[in-house]
Amino acid sequence: MQQNQTEELGTLSVGKLLFKLAMPAIAAQIINLLYNLVDRMYIGHIAKVGKLALTGVGVCLPLIMLISAFAALVSMGSAPRASIFLGKGEKDNAEKTLGNSFSLLVIISLILTITFFCFSKDLLLAFGASENTIDYAVSYMKIYSIGTIFVQLTLGLNAFISAQGFAKVSMMTVLIGAVCNIILDPILIFGFNMGVSGAALATILSQSLSMIWIIIFLTGKKTTLKIKRKNLILSKSIVLPSIALGLAPFIMQSTESIIAVCFNSSLLRYGGDIAVGAMTILTSVMQFSLLPLTGLTQGGQPILSYNYGARKPERVKKAFKILLISCLSYSIILWSLAMLTPKSFVLIFNNDPELLEFTAHALRIYMALSGIFGIQIACQQSFIALGNAKTSLFLALLRKVILLIPLIYIMPLLMENKTAAVFMAEPVADFIAVTTTAILFYIQFRKAMYEISDEKSLFLFRVCCCLIIFDSMPRYFF
Repeated sequence: MQQNQTEELGTLSVGKLLFKLAMPAIAAQIINLLYNLVDRMYIGHIAKVGKLALTGVGVCLPLIMLISAFAALVSMGSAPRASIFLGKGEKDNAEKTLGNSFSLLVIISLILTITFFCFSKDLLLAFGASENTIDYAVSYMKIYSIGTIFVQLTLGLNAFISAQGFAKVSMMTVLIGAVCNIILDPILIFGFNMGVSGAALATILSQSLSMIWIIIFLTGKKTTLKIKRKNLILSKSIVLPSIALGLAPFIMQSTESIIAVCFNSSLLRYGGDIAVGAMTILTSVMQFSLLPLTGLTQGGQPILSYNYGARKPERVKKAFKILLISCLSYSIILWSLAMLTPKSFVLIFNNDPELLEFTAHALRIYMALSGIFGIQIACQQSFIALGNAKTSLFLALLRKVILLIPLIYIMPLLMENKTAAVFMAEPVADFIAVTTTAILFYIQFRKAMYEISDEKSLFLFRVCCCLIIFDSMPRYFF
């Protein structure tokens, strides 16, 4: 039964399969967003201190994103490789990849927990917290850091459920945690009067339930890949290629932390706490735009990876085409809504008149070119799905490190409105990055499809025939 589920990746209609896998993945990403959004919604409405508390939690986001980034380092590199192994019929290697990932996630969790618990105040001050917001930020981060292992294992191992084609099970992982979080938030924040500490505690308790659900599934009867004790011992041949492939999503997420620091420090300088608070809301909106796109690519990843491993180029091409159209359509729709009704996004988080007006204007600048971002994420995630570590790493570095970070400081030098200039860095970086990504993908994708196509096999056959004939010619004539 479970084998049929995985084998569908190579047999079922590509369009139907992408819809089947992507819809639960999109739902999971939207639900996952609730962890932070629900926290911020409740925190933003705490009497008297809501605005400052919201800003304080916003300063925690870089550290939270860094924790998630380490989970991506392991899972986003390992899960596609597991799918490729399954496509090749190498189940043992796929299970070794899962087991090694489990061990690596546990080790990373312990290191991160100690680091963030002991040095949270120093890190948060470095990440842009002010004297007015530091207490709220520390209260949230210290409790959140204790639950790092729950976050790591939930995010890291859930990718292996999706990689096998169990999209609905993967969605349930997130749903369990989100529902628990929604229930616990008002109880702990307002009922027990714990404030931001209650929001953090609700989040980690919810993540622990999700983790338990995952481990039960990956050790049960329905899964194709199982967590086995013999595969927990780390192996260089398994770990190193997985980490190499996972570096791109790691950089994409971890640099969000650095970028948040750059944005917060620059905005604090030019616009004060209100600008930093606006950035917190803009980050939330951007997360909303990216996570459904991530859901689409998560639905496409097993299809692309499995069929690439099985050497079925036509199915790979068709899967990417449908993925690209879907991602681009979504990003255009979201961009249109952000441009036409920016205040509707802001009101979700806070109704302060001053913050509302400021953020609505900033949103139009910040998301000016987000409509074309569907091209970026579809191409970049497909590179990862096909195991192209080098190109995906370069593209990750290009948008975040090479372009966006310098532009945050360069743009204010070029524009009179310094605060608007900081926000303008995002669309400028997006335009250059999307253009570069599209060109590189066109070149690299054609090459990859040729590598697994019958055309290459026929070409190599002809070359071999020519060599044999050439080798026999001296004996024939002499």
